[in-house]
Amino acid sequence: MEQVRIAVAGAGLIGRRHIEEIVRSQGAVLSAIIDPSPAAREIADREGVPLYPSLRDCFAHDRPDGVVLATPNQMHVAQGLECVAARVPVLVEKPIGHRPDEALRLVEAAEQAGIPLLVGHHRPHSPILRKAVEVVRSGILGRLVGVIGSAVFYKPDADGYYDGPFAWRREPGGGPVLINMIHEVGNLRAMIGEIVAVQALASNATRNFAVEDTVAINLRFANGALGTFMLSDTAASPKSWEQTSRENAAYPTYPEEDAYTILGTDGSLAVPTMRLKYYARKEDRSWHKPFREEVLPVERTDPLARQIEHFAAVIRGEEAPLVTGRDGLRNLRVTDAILEAARSGGTVSLSG
Repeated sequence: MEQVRIAVAGAGLIGRRHIEEIVRSQGAVLSAIIDPSPAAREIADREGVPLYPSLRDCFAHDRPDGVVLATPNQMHVAQGLECVAARVPVLVEKPIGHRPDEALRLVEAAEQAGIPLLVGHHRPHSPILRKAVEVVRSGILGRLVGVIGSAVFYKPDADGYYDGPFAWRREPGGGPVLINMIHEVGNLRAMIGEIVAVQALASNATRNFAVEDTVAINLRFANGALGTFMLSDTAASPKSWEQTSRENAAYPTYPEEDAYTILGTDGSLAVPTMRLKYYARKEDRSWHKPFREEVLPVERTDPLARQIEHFAAVIRGEEAPLVTGRDGLRNLRVTDAILEAARSGGTVSLSG
């Protein structure tokens, strides 16, 4: 297998995870780190790669086969455009942009130039999510009625998570809607279908930052299903994908908990425990009748690792992007609608 050379821009939390996966990869090697912070020097020295302060400096000295952008959200579009202009395939961490109109510029530029643009919604690479989608499409749940979801966890007050170079997480665009909910939107769209309207109530009463810390969300899907979702980064609870999926060793896991319950006329599926409850016959559908119950087997691997291997395959021309710029833009439009609904107190509709 030909190994491709990938540079990582941004040596923060997610950037370091990408660096780890590239170093472990069979199909890629780390070519450089791009980060102006002094802390990045230690990482570059440890990995034995050059450190550049900017994409411009990197491209002036060495053209990698691909770039992972793991920089702050508001930098994604400008830096993505730099990669497109240099004709370098790029994997942009989510969200693809700070605002949908800016993100559209990047998507259209990449399409016009014919440069691969991938977005770091890594969960479509998860065997768990793929299995859930397979169950829904099998029809065993019947017609979809709704989904109950949550991403509730407590982000650390210490460890510099909100301080220094990460102080942008205290400001609009740095809250759990754009950092976390955008992943959930991708999952929900994959499992249930396109989201066509949202309502939301948001609060920042716990941390008192200039950005939300807790959001209650209602969703309407194109197929008529409805959804409720609870989002908070100040809630001491394990009912989130990271703490239930057992895909990322950085988190303690609670395998008895779920992040989603998908509801249909014939049955329901809890994810990621994959507990399936259903009526075998339509005439048995009654709350007085027992369900058939199964726990579906599923493979558990790290989707971030799979994402890097996939990016390498896209660079080699062996695969098409699984999560395209258009996918990232759709997810961003939903999260933008959630924020707008929270501001306005009304229902925000989304066009196709």
